[in-house]
Amino acid sequence: MVQSLNGKIAIVTGASSGIGRAVAYELAGQGVKLVLTARSGDRLARLAQELSSESVVVPADMTSPKDIRTIVERAIDRFGRIDILLANAGIYISGDVVDGEPDAWDQLISTNVTGVFRLVHAVLPYLLAQKSGDILVTSSISGHQAIHWEPVYSASKHAVQSFVHGLRRQLLTTGVRVGAVAPGMVLNELWGITDPAKIEQKVSRGAGLRSEDVAEAILFMLTRPQNVTIRDLVMLPRAQDL
Repeated sequence: MVQSLNGKIAIVTGASSGIGRAVAYELAGQGVKLVLTARSGDRLARLAQELSSESVVVPADMTSPKDIRTIVERAIDRFGRIDILLANAGIYISGDVVDGEPDAWDQLISTNVTGVFRLVHAVLPYLLAQKSGDILVTSSISGHQAIHWEPVYSASKHAVQSFVHGLRRQLLTTGVRVGAVAPGMVLNELWGITDPAKIEQKVSRGAGLRSEDVAEAILFMLTRPQNVTIRDLVMLPRAQDL
């Protein structure tokens, strides 16, 4: 039986663009009340005005422990509970290691890995107290195999995968579900693709996913019956050779 999400409370990070933005629309359509967070407050505010459900905007940087605490505090102050966490915010770096910038790598790890760990840690006590909830993390096909043109990004997503698998086992009897969605090429700002015509051209060739495709997969994961956990959902464009 499909589980209703109506009236639930969700935190969505990286909500100002791409997968996060698409998930916000998808969840709002299901009656979910939203805590929208990203670095761009203006873009979040415009998104909140467009959504069909109640939402609160919390501009935040996932590398800031203070900002992460603020996200959770605002969610509890406004709604009194948290039911869903989508830890989606992330940055992308590709290129050869020899030509890389270690300071940029630190920023990536702080966002893609440490930020996820800290936010889950901050949310988890509330989910455990109510003995229910969903933690979903946006991973990548790069978390399932090391891709040679993006080794640092791949390393960050491998870390996320290990964290999700270990955390899920710690929470087996708590009523809290943990999973990750791992898409291949997604045609959005993270990969520098924003032109609608170019996106549709690549989609028609099976060369990329829309952010909305991933959002629909996340909705599928969240609406499974409570006895079902989808630990990993890996999704690729039809023609992606990886």
